[in-house]
Amino acid sequence: MELFKRFIEYNKKENLFQQKDRLLLAVSGGVDSVVLCAMCKQAGYNFAIAHCNFKLRGAASDSDEKFVQALAASYNVDFYVTVFNTTAIAATTKKSIEETARELRYNWFKSLCVENDYQYIVTAHHADDNIETAVMHFFRGTGIKGLRGILPKQGNIVRALLFARKDELEAFTKIKQLAFVTDHTNAENEYTRNYFRNTVLPMVSEKYPEAKENILKNIQRFTDTEILYRQSVEVHIKKLVEKKGNEVHLPVLKLLKTVPLPTVVYEIIKDYAFTAHQADEVMALLKSETGKYVQSATHRIIKNRNWLIIAPLQNTEVQHVLIEEKDTDVDFEAGTLHIEKLTTAKAQIVTDSSIAFLNAAEITYPLLLRKWKQGDYFYPLGMQKKKKLNRFLIDQKSSLTQKENTWVIEMNKKIIWIVGKRIDDRFKVIPSTTNLLQISYLPK
Repeated sequence: MELFKRFIEYNKKENLFQQKDRLLLAVSGGVDSVVLCAMCKQAGYNFAIAHCNFKLRGAASDSDEKFVQALAASYNVDFYVTVFNTTAIAATTKKSIEETARELRYNWFKSLCVENDYQYIVTAHHADDNIETAVMHFFRGTGIKGLRGILPKQGNIVRALLFARKDELEAFTKIKQLAFVTDHTNAENEYTRNYFRNTVLPMVSEKYPEAKENILKNIQRFTDTEILYRQSVEVHIKKLVEKKGNEVHLPVLKLLKTVPLPTVVYEIIKDYAFTAHQADEVMALLKSETGKYVQSATHRIIKNRNWLIIAPLQNTEVQHVLIEEKDTDVDFEAGTLHIEKLTTAKAQIVTDSSIAFLNAAEITYPLLLRKWKQGDYFYPLGMQKKKKLNRFLIDQKSSLTQKENTWVIEMNKKIIWIVGKRIDDRFKVIPSTTNLLQISYLPK
């Protein structure tokens, strides 16, 4: 009864869920999840049971599935089961078995919640799981966030047994005479967690018998520390980060004066798929020449004069948009073009780089809207000599990302407008022009 009382108190203390909530319990059939089911039943919570058969242990996996199905029937609750060919999926995605199984089960649990109106996914993670997680994170190098271990509640995922030690759960099954299944692979060290559970932590406990209790206390300290840490980091980020469209701009001079620089840099870049190890490369950019960059799976950080620019990787597919004579609005990756045909008498010509005024008599269709490429040239307005577009962009002091986002309108292999920048002199409005083409560019 003492353990059950603590279960109820922990739920209230952490505000995990309410009596009225519909819960989806993740149940493997082992000691932990069997205790979770018994606790929820005793508390009168409204729950269903979900079980994943990962097909990792042959007949034993199928036997576990039948056990959990019978458990759900004994509690007269809804039962959901799914089967994954985990080994094949892991090989295809080139991820570990552990990571693959975790992604598969949580994605499935979340879909069940949406389809069946469950408010929370409840797992049976306990205090010893938390100890193992914190130690694994320490050696993996995940920083303070990792050292505070598993949170009781993240979104709609709840860990309702984090207050309890493994031996307490085992004792509860004996008192209540609860049947459960045993996964023999838990005694093997093929998986990382098992190695820490069966080898690393027992070795540490030989020298420091109170090691696990001390780790639990440290987890609470690190939880509090992380709150203070996040507050400090947010102050730095607010001072340094300037968002411009889908880019983030960081002032180099301010960054160089920031202390502690490695930590602040990592906290800024980690949300863009950069690793902790790449923080050193990013700091090296601060004193590099313009154009140097560091790349992650989704973004690049580019040095551009006195700025670091975090920008998403560009789509490498060639993009071409045909503009027909009847078109009035053209949507493309960088924004929208609005096209009007006007007489010079009705046109109000203004000096605005986002609007092109072209001599309609010189225009033939279709026009081609595309990204610029090396070798492109045009005759900038006011000049009689052609100029390489690359040199024009350099003279404009365009950053690497601005260059990559430069589009042109082409007619019969002649560029008539560098979109949003400059028209070609050969297509300008002249005194004899009676009809003109006005193209307005509205960037995203």
